[in-house]
Amino acid sequence: MKWNLQHTYTELPAKLFTLQAPAPVKSPKLELFNESLAEFLGIPVADKVELSELLSGNKIPQGAKPLAQAYAGHQFGNFTILGDGRAILLGEQITPNQELFDVQLKGAGRTPYSRGGDGRATLKSMLREYLISEAMYHLGIASTRALAVVKTGENVQREWENEGAILTRVAKSHIRVGTFEFAYQQLTLVEQKELTTYTIHREYPEIKNSSNPALDLLKAVMEKQASLITDWMRVGFIHGVMNTDNMSIAGETIDYGPCAFMNVYHPKTVFSSIDSTGRYSYSNQPLIAHWNLSRLAIALLSQIHENQEEAVKLAQSTLNEFPEIYQKKWESMMSKKLGLEGELPTDKALIDDLLKIMEQHAADYTNTFLAIQSGDFPEESLFQSDAFQDWYLNWIRRATQNGKSMEEVQEIMGKYNPQYIPRNHKVEEALFQATENHDYTIFNEMLVLLKTPYQFKDGLTAYQVPPKDGDDGYQTFCGT
Repeated sequence: MKWNLQHTYTELPAKLFTLQAPAPVKSPKLELFNESLAEFLGIPVADKVELSELLSGNKIPQGAKPLAQAYAGHQFGNFTILGDGRAILLGEQITPNQELFDVQLKGAGRTPYSRGGDGRATLKSMLREYLISEAMYHLGIASTRALAVVKTGENVQREWENEGAILTRVAKSHIRVGTFEFAYQQLTLVEQKELTTYTIHREYPEIKNSSNPALDLLKAVMEKQASLITDWMRVGFIHGVMNTDNMSIAGETIDYGPCAFMNVYHPKTVFSSIDSTGRYSYSNQPLIAHWNLSRLAIALLSQIHENQEEAVKLAQSTLNEFPEIYQKKWESMMSKKLGLEGELPTDKALIDDLLKIMEQHAADYTNTFLAIQSGDFPEESLFQSDAFQDWYLNWIRRATQNGKSMEEVQEIMGKYNPQYIPRNHKVEEALFQATENHDYTIFNEMLVLLKTPYQFKDGLTAYQVPPKDGDDGYQTFCGT
């Protein structure tokens, strides 16, 4: 196999990127390599030394044309011109199946968009992204993926000195809502249309003959985002920093900075150290997705219709559909978590009642659904409460209507309720052991376990049990 890179992004207006090679590092050492992903991509698996050189940026793969992308973003609601401040796109790999995927080095040095940053990344943050992005992929959630982590042999200064590392990130594309915001601010209307045409051709070819491509692009992205956020809510995932520059046009989860998984069910759960107002809390994620989509709509207005008033009317009409689209997806997903088939008017109340009881009893989100699925209830206040026992009888009646067996109900539930998620305290333990003690035992065990997260394994209950004190005081931090 050989690298099979192309560079369609460089055919876009020049303001959207800067051609630039990665900055070489002192002594690269391959720490992790995803062989199955490499095989899928058709990327040659060389020896460790060769891979270390290639995936650190010290050596450029044959046919690469490295660049940093420009984009903008609303960060916590405030507009800023941004760009790849520490990432270099090597190119777009054509897989043996003739699919196209971006291959990007994250932590590859300063670019014109670094805004005073050092362009580097810490080993701990890159290991976190490797672990969580792969877990998300195997949970069946659209996500960027991790091909490799290479240690740089150099230290990175954050709150204290950290080992430096580079992550090789793979994505359907790195085009973001913020890319369109940048285009709207910086490019001519003709150039903006070039970006729209390119994005449709690459990500949504089914609408390439649309009579209103910009409006149909908005609709397609809206549908993808509704599905993505529904999946986040399904497993209790909290992204932590849903700025518009972190919203992928392709509908993938991107940028695993202060992300975490909810243990105790509480809708307003926040773990990010920089989210002091709870803007990106668990329950706010669909609302923020809607807000971000409105920023995309604004960036597309001039393309939607030449008459501003008509453009606003068309865009607003489309955006108004999001709450109902999301709500239908969410209710369908929650029904599947409870093994329900078909739709009844009473289903929403059944779902809401359970969530209310879970919140009142500070119940574990993941394990509560597993207990209902198995019928094996631990001695916890939730399951001993009259409210739950009444709810449970109602649920059994609803789930087994029309003669459906409990085995059939459990089979449906088993596809939507993971046995294992990356529990925050276990993630931190794995990262601590790997970075402080150079011991990857827990990290590798988690990687293997999370490849089949819906299958129960004997002897690994430690990965199912939440921490004794819950997540009180737990915080995650942005890698920059």
